[in-house]
Amino acid sequence: MAETANQFGQFNLKPEIIVALTKIGFTQPTPVQAKLIPSILQGNDVVGQSQTGSGKTHTFLIPILNQLSQNEQYVQAVITTPSRELAAQITKAAKDFAESWQQNVTISEFVGGTDKMRQIKQLEKGQPQIVIGTPGRIKDLVSTGALKLHAVHTLVVDEADMTLDMGFLSEVDFIAGAMPDKLQTLVFSATMPEKLKPFLKKYLDNPKFEAIPVSTVIADTIDNWLLATKSKNRNDVIYQVLSIGNPYLALVFANTKERAKEIASNLRGRGLKVAEIHGDIEPRERRRVMKAIQNLEFQYVVATDLAARGIDIEGVSHVINDDIPDELEFFVHRVGRTGRNGLAGLAITLYGPDEEQEVAELEALGINFKAKQIKDGEIVDVKDRRARKQRVATTKKLDPTMVGMVKKKKKIVKPGYKRRIKSAIQRKDQMDRRISKREEMRATRKENKKRGDR
Repeated sequence: MAETANQFGQFNLKPEIIVALTKIGFTQPTPVQAKLIPSILQGNDVVGQSQTGSGKTHTFLIPILNQLSQNEQYVQAVITTPSRELAAQITKAAKDFAESWQQNVTISEFVGGTDKMRQIKQLEKGQPQIVIGTPGRIKDLVSTGALKLHAVHTLVVDEADMTLDMGFLSEVDFIAGAMPDKLQTLVFSATMPEKLKPFLKKYLDNPKFEAIPVSTVIADTIDNWLLATKSKNRNDVIYQVLSIGNPYLALVFANTKERAKEIASNLRGRGLKVAEIHGDIEPRERRRVMKAIQNLEFQYVVATDLAARGIDIEGVSHVINDDIPDELEFFVHRVGRTGRNGLAGLAITLYGPDEEQEVAELEALGINFKAKQIKDGEIVDVKDRRARKQRVATTKKLDPTMVGMVKKKKKIVKPGYKRRIKSAIQRKDQMDRRISKREEMRATRKENKKRGDR
């Protein structure tokens, strides 16, 4: 009965796998699962691109467990992920699945910040069947000869764009190079950067590429509010938003760990119980905090983008962006922490007068904002936000616009036109400086993250 009632039965999975899926509440495949699971089961290489929270994790876990040689004790599948939190999340999903399956599957998690010598001794006793971890630590264990990948069937590169952005692709390249030539490679990513394509060409053989279309960049269950801070103190604004909204569970995202600490300290000083997730939290403490968050011991969590893709908590009602992220793609990943599984979510983004360009870029991605303001202790609509509908949303490619304006300047100059041209050129110069600074910050962040995750 389980096989006919559960729509995963269409994939011809083992009957006990269908039973396990039913136990964990999986009865209907998500679009990405329906598109890619059949190809993975056929042994094809695949590239899956879909929005965060689309069910990518079980898209690769289900075929891996279905095809596992249970009586063979060697590494059969390796799953790399750029953050420790995401590795922990995938490990938990895999172990929960195996427990529901009632099979003794050996699953090991290897991430930076943990005892490497203890892991080496553990591997000397026996190799796990499934390895999940961060690229730096997996590479270290392979380099010492402790982790043996000569017979791996499947390599999964999860969150490939973030892996690239954090500078871990060379480690993944090393790991893949230690595996057999006949290898099934599965790559999952929210975006598909051009710099990722050489890796795909090197390791994937005629892959099935599937981009799952969505009606919006983020789930349509999420409301996006834009809140101008103007001259207000952002700490005060964040506290006001949290007090007015009274969230079930709120995630406050900051661009840097220093800012995350400042926000958390300020909120604690106002009597709120706050959890922190960022790079300066020791791995053991981070695991303890994550467990406490999962148990809903905190109503407020302050995090950096390091954890933006690694937090998967039931019931996140509010996401607060203290600032627009340096990498605009991270905005999608932040906001995707709420509005999951069809539930309603609210994302509130704070911005200053100098961030109009970043707002325009987000709007160009398809994100629809509702302008809001805090007035008399309430969050209310803004009737006219600088006549945004009459202004063309610009992107980084602004040179043609500048050229056009300069050409028009040679014609009849209307009153105030010179001032507008000068203002536009100043905005262009300011944007160029911000892009240059953003690229410098990205390079520094990559290097710091690379060292921290080893």
